[in-house]
Amino acid sequence: QDVAQKYPEGRLLMLNYDPPVRSPQVIEAEQRSSKRWELTPEGQEIVQEGSHEARVFDSIPAEGLPQSELMKLPSGKVGFSKAMSNKWVRLDKNADGGPRIFRAVESVRDSVREKLQLVQQGEAESLEEKDRNELKKRKLLMEVVIKTYWIRKGSAFSTTVTKQETDLTPEMIASGSWRDLKFKAYNFAALGIMPESGHLHPLLKVRTQFRQIFLEMGFTEMPTNNFIESSFWNFDALFQPQQHPARDQHDTFFLQDPAEATDFPMDYLKRVKKIHSQGGYGSQGYKYDWKLAEARKNILRTHTTAVSARMLYRLAQQEKFAPAKYFSIDRVFRNETLDATHLAEFHQIEGVVADYGLTLGDLMGTLREFFTKLGISQLRFKPAYNPYTEPSMEVFSYHQGLQKWVEVGNSGVFRPEMLLPMGLPEGVSVIAWGLSLER
Repeated sequence: QDVAQKYPEGRLLMLNYDPPVRSPQVIEAEQRSSKRWELTPEGQEIVQEGSHEARVFDSIPAEGLPQSELMKLPSGKVGFSKAMSNKWVRLDKNADGGPRIFRAVESVRDSVREKLQLVQQGEAESLEEKDRNELKKRKLLMEVVIKTYWIRKGSAFSTTVTKQETDLTPEMIASGSWRDLKFKAYNFAALGIMPESGHLHPLLKVRTQFRQIFLEMGFTEMPTNNFIESSFWNFDALFQPQQHPARDQHDTFFLQDPAEATDFPMDYLKRVKKIHSQGGYGSQGYKYDWKLAEARKNILRTHTTAVSARMLYRLAQQEKFAPAKYFSIDRVFRNETLDATHLAEFHQIEGVVADYGLTLGDLMGTLREFFTKLGISQLRFKPAYNPYTEPSMEVFSYHQGLQKWVEVGNSGVFRPEMLLPMGLPEGVSVIAWGLSLER
């Protein structure tokens, strides 16, 4: 303030002065620190009215005071505790009408107030350190650190602020004006701009969100590390006929080496062959000549439902059936024509629930809970056809941005022709749904 009053035109310079980045040529500064003790608001109140224990002592008449009434006083709780420890008062628990407080001495000296008065008068250093710490512990006293800067003129002191140049331009060199300009010194200790670092891909973030939702709902993640699958598990086990268009080369990637799979559970394979070619379990099947050579063809899996089929078959082999909830999130492959909405590779999200007596209502309720956790509450269900589910439903959600209903998934109840050949008990239903992670 002294410098600002002496040099009014330099007041802006002082207000913007920042010691850590000061220029020694303009202003030299020295930071000094000092400590002092100050009273807290509660400490100031005690200087005016006395300590809590002294006020409690003064409020007790000669005949004593019921403890319940004493505790109603503003300083009752704190003051009573301190007065008892000072042995200024005594408690008679057997008094008529309940516990009663009496004075234990004729008079008291309010040393707390006297010590705080010394602090208020600027004589805090006259107190012993233990007394100051005790008052600080009671939040009656606080230590304040005061930082000041002692400044003096530097070698380049000026009462005017001149902007220093930061760049040497070709124009300055050509005109020679750089000779008359002042340039800002380089700060070699300054931190550089942090380089951009790696981050999670958006699909990985969404995948983590989906996975967390499934785990919260009690699902178990299925192993999906086999991108190569046999046509048997990808199609036949799902009761999808061998002449289905989806099994054509225009929709599926077939492998050349190894071209065929050889390891199958033969008893199960025979039951699948029979349900396709002859029917069974109340179904007439497809009535065609089912060929093992077609089922052995290796492909890049077209959906993760092939993994669900393996898991359901494994579940059926248990000695006693137990309800199960599975999910998977992984890559699938389609021989698609690439455009704005189709890729040859994408991620499929799939959920499967197996239990006795599951119905379409259970599927709709599970879907509503699943999508609600995603923040999607407006849902519609539309009847659809899938070779391995009956009934089947497409799931639509209303898109606020597009102002229209968009498809977000497919679902259904697995057919008995798929489940019973696996060995699952009659009465066990399996509801399932799937959607694209990218969509």
